[in-house]
Amino acid sequence: MSRIVSSERVKFPKVNISRWSVLEGEKMVGIRFLGHAAFEIKGSKRILIDPFLTGNPKAAAKPEDFDKVDLILITHAHGDHLGDAVKIAKRAGAKIVAMYDISTYLVESNKGITTIGMNYGPTEIDGVKIVQVPAWHSSSDGKTNIGNPCGYIIEIDGVKIYHAGDTYVFKDMELFAELYGIDVALLPIGGHFTMGPKEAAKAVELLKPKYVIPMHYNTFPPIAQNPEEFKELVGDKTEVVILNPGETFEI
Repeated sequence: MSRIVSSERVKFPKVNISRWSVLEGEKMVGIRFLGHAAFEIKGSKRILIDPFLTGNPKAAAKPEDFDKVDLILITHAHGDHLGDAVKIAKRAGAKIVAMYDISTYLVESNKGITTIGMNYGPTEIDGVKIVQVPAWHSSSDGKTNIGNPCGYIIEIDGVKIYHAGDTYVFKDMELFAELYGIDVALLPIGGHFTMGPKEAAKAVELLKPKYVIPMHYNTFPPIAQNPEEFKELVGDKTEVVILNPGETFEI
């Protein structure tokens, strides 16, 4: 069961769901699109991924909006993904999860934050299962390479969410489907720095998610795309959920 929630109205995707089941208190995991590649995942824990808000023309929130966050996951060190992670972590008491090298870099550069360094593989943090997986991209502060890029497969309250980070399509995505099973895939479609719609549609074929949400497009001119083109390319392989910044998909 799933639904999309916006600030103005509730819109229901093609899957069947009744208001009665929601009102009866059925627990759902919310995935709120904050613009670019930034997401808030809310269930028994509150998780942010790549919280690039300040300087993001599509941002649906400000760092000051987050008073309590459990985890902040960073896919790589570029400014449009690392974003406001440190500021929010200090404000909200969140632990920052990142590639080990990025974690070390952040601790050395900032006082008063807690980081958890990982490398490709599974772990569990505060009841949330996290698998850090490869991504094909780069990772730097603009001058110096810092760690490797990654994606995450997160299992929270029984829902498995794959945030691909910035990446091209690659055959290992088939293994992610085989090993973990993906409920919701968050995939970049902007091209230029990542997959475009054609490549992202192939990624859907490999990942076999129940739902896919496009991201990392239309923030800046080089990554301008029409998400409807991506939806058309995906066809009936899975359900494409196009979110405007600020909207939430619940599953």
